[in-house]
Amino acid sequence: MAMTGVQIFKLLPKTNCKKCGHPTCLAFAMKLAQRAVTIDDCPDISEEAKAVLGEASAPPIRPITMGDGEKAVKIGEETVLFRHEKKFVHPCALALEIKDTDADAEAKLAEVTGSELDRVGQLLRIDAIYLSNDSGDAGKLEALAKLVAEKAPDAAAIIGTTDPAAAEAALKAFSGKKPVICGATADNFEAMAKVAKDAGGALVVSADGLEAVSELTEKVKGAGVEDLIIDSGAKTVKQIIEDNVLVRRAALNKSFKPLGHPVITFAQRDDVMLETLVASLGVCKFSSIIVLSSVEKWKNLALYTLRQNIYTDPQVPMQVKQEIYEIGEPGEDAPLMITTNFSLTYFIVSGEIENSKVPSRLAVMDSEGLSVLTGWAAGKFTATKIAQVITESGVGDKLKEKELILPGYVAILSGALEDKLEGWKITVGPREANALPAFLKAR
Repeated sequence: MAMTGVQIFKLLPKTNCKKCGHPTCLAFAMKLAQRAVTIDDCPDISEEAKAVLGEASAPPIRPITMGDGEKAVKIGEETVLFRHEKKFVHPCALALEIKDTDADAEAKLAEVTGSELDRVGQLLRIDAIYLSNDSGDAGKLEALAKLVAEKAPDAAAIIGTTDPAAAEAALKAFSGKKPVICGATADNFEAMAKVAKDAGGALVVSADGLEAVSELTEKVKGAGVEDLIIDSGAKTVKQIIEDNVLVRRAALNKSFKPLGHPVITFAQRDDVMLETLVASLGVCKFSSIIVLSSVEKWKNLALYTLRQNIYTDPQVPMQVKQEIYEIGEPGEDAPLMITTNFSLTYFIVSGEIENSKVPSRLAVMDSEGLSVLTGWAAGKFTATKIAQVITESGVGDKLKEKELILPGYVAILSGALEDKLEGWKITVGPREANALPAFLKAR
């Protein structure tokens, strides 16, 4: 059972030193009970208390990292059942299944490496490759592993086999890259646990039903492997949703450690549309890894968009960095416009500027992710702040004529801006972004 704030407080130094960033030890204890902070934030706590409280501060779902480097994938570590309570922490990983019997394995790998796209400032991609030992031949799986390591070295690898020897052979190609081994069952878990420990990777525990899988996770932990991923054996949509929800509730609401692990969902279907729908349900309902049989671009875009929306913090608007963005190859005569750093605003405005084919500069100002009108109403997009951004950026030195084009919705700021930006001409632009191409071409 999770400890209460009062129980945690009894184990703290009670000095109210504020080193943790909170006014009192009791306030820190309450935050720790909510898992909003970690025990490491208290520098004066004793080792004995730290050992006791480590469990209280640990996330209810164990965090796991797949792969290495910049494209390593983190899963688990979730702390809420509903995203509006706080936010979901780590986006689910999308994995493409490649069988060791596939004649087009190299083409599928090319689809994975070419799956990355930029959407509202975030790079989205197929995160992992599920290597399936469809042939039952250890040699073929090892050959596929070598091909994957060569052609898609940045993708996280999931080795799908129930044969410990085949898994061990395939894992040689991913030494030091934190691969995932998928195939521990009640019959082979001891041997598979040894393989996972030697490889330093996580292990997928598979059983038929949540009761069986929870028993198996405890046995595998007893064999020395803590980084586990759950496969409840669910195949139908109904069972996938039921099992995923029960796992999340058991871990979060009941602190049931045997189910406190990420979940893998096998969404492969013969019907590509049905597969996309099953994968979408996994994105929405707590799957940490979703295995697909194909990665068509339209499917990727649909899943990327859904995943991005589900795993965006609902309390924090999506934002882009404050800076001067050059669109095309603007010279000294290129127009300069300004907008806020709300991602949707930026991408709509920059897209319309690109459509105009007029090389331009777009100044993006930090408005804490608010749109133009909302930012103005909230005092985040004001003449004083706009003048400060333009002056500090030094963009005026690149212009033959110092002119700033203001969004039409805040034309009221033009007079104040002319007073604050001495030597600058303030022009009021269109109210709507879709009028920018005609406006820029007419200049």
